[in-house]
Order: sequence, then structure tokens, then C-alpha cells
Amino acid sequence: MSFSLRLLLFAGSVLLVNACAPRYHGPVTNHFTGKKFINPGSTERTSGSVLEWLLHRDKGPWPEQPDAYVGAKPAKRVEGDSLVVTFVNHSTFLIQTNGLNILTDPVWSDRVGPTSWLGVKRRRPPGLRFADLPPIDVVLLSHCHYDHLDLPTLRQLVKATDPLFVTPLGVSYLVKRAGGRVTRELDWNDTLRINDKLRLTCTEARHFSNRGLGDRDKTLWAGYLLHMSYGTLYFCGDSGYGAHFSRIGEQARQSSSGPIKLALLPIGSYRPEWFMAPVHVSPASAVRVLVDLKASQALGIHFGTFQQGDDGLLEPAQDLQKALEVLHVRPDRFLVPTEGKPMVFK
Repeated sequence: MSFSLRLLLFAGSVLLVNACAPRYHGPVTNHFTGKKFINPGSTERTSGSVLEWLLHRDKGPWPEQPDAYVGAKPAKRVEGDSLVVTFVNHSTFLIQTNGLNILTDPVWSDRVGPTSWLGVKRRRPPGLRFADLPPIDVVLLSHCHYDHLDLPTLRQLVKATDPLFVTPLGVSYLVKRAGGRVTRELDWNDTLRINDKLRLTCTEARHFSNRGLGDRDKTLWAGYLLHMSYGTLYFCGDSGYGAHFSRIGEQARQSSSGPIKLALLPIGSYRPEWFMAPVHVSPASAVRVLVDLKASQALGIHFGTFQQGDDGLLEPAQDLQKALEVLHVRPDRFLVPTEGKPMVFK
């Protein structure tokens, strides 16, 4: 037996031990069978395809980033309707407007996985130091995967400012394990008013969930529309391409905050596409998402921090630029943010 296969089997045993998601109980819907969540109209990836990919990986280059930029301490609060967005890393953004500080899928750990030594290692530092964060009011969690829901980071946030956490169905048990405060769990299309400055709509996605081998699809995956006086912001989380993006755009246009002004869309972890496409959009598909949403502008996320797919470090940005040219979309409508540098939108 090869070393890589022995390592894979050992990792699987650890994951099995760490699989402890309680089963969600609720009515049967078009995306919940009564036992697990599904992607309506989509074909599920098989365990055989996962093994085939793992045993025949062809990783693109990820050069070291010794001089990676780390930003200055953000403002404590941003008042008024202007929106200040700072890309921290991967799918983590600091969103500041109307005196609110919001984090998406926060991850500051050096490695994401079931233990401190087993998992995917960070390839560049976070764009903001955790100690420099302003008081966080709300944390949006898109799903339970380790690179989006990091318990050590959640525990730090609870200790620092005890923010309010928002989760899809079934995910709140992890927040409670970290000692955090949770609103009611949200299903796709549910709305939640945080206060008079922020209302949320939980949105559909094409993905999957697990933290081990025994809890596959026991919790829901989602994105969020943020309805604010600035307008509507969309945080995608993780998703494969599908017709649901057009529906999300229509949801926004029908809301009181209007069409999507800014969309945070994933562009990384997309190769090999035969395997990744059902759950991760490619840069080319992300441009199609921008068009489907009828969003004014987009920022790329889910790239540059963890080498999860086989795409190289620079490929997401390069392939995004190619796709913008092919689809005749202005380059300034879809930007690749720099970690740690605040961007102001009005």
C-alpha cells in the first residue's frame, strides 16, 4: 500500500471520529429529504470520483508569498451609507457600514481541518491581524466546511466581542460549541432582520456539507443577501453554477434595497473542472453569475490562501481576466481584491 493511500486512510479514520453533526429535524422540502440536504436537479459526486481525483492530482504552482501584504488597523466604525469592504483571506471579508461591523466565514487559523495538525495549511497570512479587528457585531456563516467555519477563530471572536452568529439550518451546533450566540437557523429564502440597519435573506447554493465521513449533507449550505441603506450586497459562500443565481438576482430586485450593487463571488478551487464544477464555480462561470445576477459589480473570493483545488496560485485571477474579455464584460465590473486593503463603495 502506498504512503499516500495509507495517509488517506488514516485521515479518513480521524475524520470519522470527528463526524458528530446532530441530525437536523424538519419538514421535507425540495432540498431536504427528511434525512439529508440535497441540491435540487443536480447530480451528486460519488466517493469514487473523490478517490480518483485524490490519487491523480495535478496541482498548479503555488510559489511562496514571503512579502504578503498585511493591512493597517481598520476604522472602529464606518457611519453613514458608504460601504467599506476589506478582503481578509479566502472567504473572509470585513464589511463596515451604518456603524455595523460584519464578518463573513472568518478564518484566522494557520491550518483548517479536524485537528491543529491535520488539514489544509494556510499559504499566506490573513490580510488583517485578528488583534486589529474592530468590535464585530454580526458573523455570517455559509456552511460547515473547515475552511469556512473555523472553531478556534469563532472562540476568539466570542471572547473578544461576543457577536451574533447567523447560520443555515443545522449549523448552529458548531457555534454553540464555541460558546457563541446564534439567531434562529435560516433556510433558503428565509429573511431575518438584525436591526433597523440590516436585513438578511438566506439564499440558495449548489454545494454540500460535512466535517467527517458520517455527517455528509446533514447541515445546509447557503449564501446571503444583505439589505442595507447602501443597497444590496450578495455574499455567495460556496456554490456550483446553476439557475439559482438568476433567482437570487430577482429576489434582490424585488426587495426594498433593490438590485445587487456588489457581489462577493468565488473564483478559486475550480480545477479539475470535471470534479469541482458541481460545487465550485470557475472564474468563467463566476462571470456568468455576475451577468445572471445583473449585479453592478463583483469582487472575487475563495482564492489565494488555501491550496484546495488543483488551480495554481495565480490562475484564478488570470482566468478571470480571460473570461471577462471573452464575455465582453468590463474589467472594472469584476475586481480581484488585495488582502488587507479596504475598498470603499458608495
